[in-house]
Amino acid sequence: MNLYQKLLTSTFITSALFANMSLQAQVLPEATLGIKIPLATKPSTRPMTVAYVPDVKRYYIADGGLAPMGSELEAPISKSQIHAYDDTGKYINSAKPGYDNRSIYYNTNTKKLETITYNISSDAGFSPNTGIYSIDISDTGEVKESSTEIMQFNPAFGHSNTMPSYDAANKRYFAKQGRSDKVFIVDPKLREKVGEVTLDLAKAKVAFDDISDCFVAFTGVKGEELILLDVDHKAALVFDITGKFVAKSELPKDLKLHAQNHFNGLGYANDMLFVYHDSEGEFGTYYGFKVMK
Repeated sequence: MNLYQKLLTSTFITSALFANMSLQAQVLPEATLGIKIPLATKPSTRPMTVAYVPDVKRYYIADGGLAPMGSELEAPISKSQIHAYDDTGKYINSAKPGYDNRSIYYNTNTKKLETITYNISSDAGFSPNTGIYSIDISDTGEVKESSTEIMQFNPAFGHSNTMPSYDAANKRYFAKQGRSDKVFIVDPKLREKVGEVTLDLAKAKVAFDDISDCFVAFTGVKGEELILLDVDHKAALVFDITGKFVAKSELPKDLKLHAQNHFNGLGYANDMLFVYHDSEGEFGTYYGFKVMK
């Protein structure tokens, strides 16, 4: 090999290394704090999840909790509220649409704030007000108590507690299953899952009970599509669409995460992973972390 060939080979290898480094550099080794939202009112049930509507620059925090048993005096409607905050974390208002929320998100296809309820799959039997609904908001972003049904129960979602994430580009959902490494891919038009992702937890060096039980976030970032919370080791774990582990982003070690963070107080909105910190402030605080550049 002559000198020119050696230089060319060296340049190629160096370029390939830099290209590979730039691909891996998308995930931040240490997550950075993007916003803190101190809860202004006591949660009506359990703080469950977070959405962001860019048109009005508002965050929406949904509580989740089972409806009371129906009686002659009271309808079986969940007391869970949805709370609106502006993009600085200032409280706007609260409303009670009447759903046991598990996921709320902004659907860029319908231009609506939507909620997925507990037991959308009917895994725990049938109950009223289960499914997917659009929640009405005002022109200035206040949340209303009115809503519209989008679809009723669908067994394809699997676990009754799943907190599905929405892939707007492909109009599908990713529904993590409880106490497992499985994520169901759901086309809402079909009654059976259209695919299944097995997360490589061994490569990420975690067990199923270290991580968020029924929540995985869909990011929309190619090659880094799925994020879940490693509660026990205080980190965000990033996987690709096939379940391959990509990288870990460390969360602040002084962040106090508790057992409930396995099951609620989670979300992904405005390109941030949201985690509920219940020991900060009178009613707890949501932290929004930037995990990727």
